[in-house]
Amino acid sequence: MDQRNRNSKPVKNQDPINGFIKAREIFVIDENGDKRGVMSKREAIELAESQDLDLLQVGTQPDGTAIAKIVNYGKYKYEQQKKLKEVKKNSSKTENKEIRLTVNIGQHDLETKARKAKEFLLDGDRVKISLKFKGREIAYMDLGEETLRKFFALIEDVAKIEKEPKLTSRFLDMYVVPKKN
Repeated sequence: MDQRNRNSKPVKNQDPINGFIKAREIFVIDENGDKRGVMSKREAIELAESQDLDLLQVGTQPDGTAIAKIVNYGKYKYEQQKKLKEVKKNSSKTENKEIRLTVNIGQHDLETKARKAKEFLLDGDRVKISLKFKGREIAYMDLGEETLRKFFALIEDVAKIEKEPKLTSRFLDMYVVPKKN
């Protein structure tokens, strides 16, 4: 390995390797996974250097002894990045979408908004259904709840209620999420 690795300052969030391992005694595992036992830090680093490899700290024992593995650090970092990229690729990001309704919404408008909400839910998104009370409509809370029930009846084949309707200022909000198949 080249000398600049050994004498330069470690990069932040970098694994402790070679001379940057703080422990005096190190339990060494070689590149094949065989246990080599406890050695001094200097002996362990010399063993790794004799094989043109690096000493990487992978853990600590309760008594303070470091656990280190002899690895090709460049290859190790490459494998870690590859795994991270695979995890990111397979993870799904859910978005929050919102559908706004009013107390006196027409049936056709309700069906159109329900169709749009179904699209969001089928894409795996969480949907917030907000019913806005204008002026004195707030006195007719039961009409608002009925409108939300009608709306949910149109989408209940693909959705389940995550949070029941709750009044926040002038809005009656309800959250729905996709049903698991």
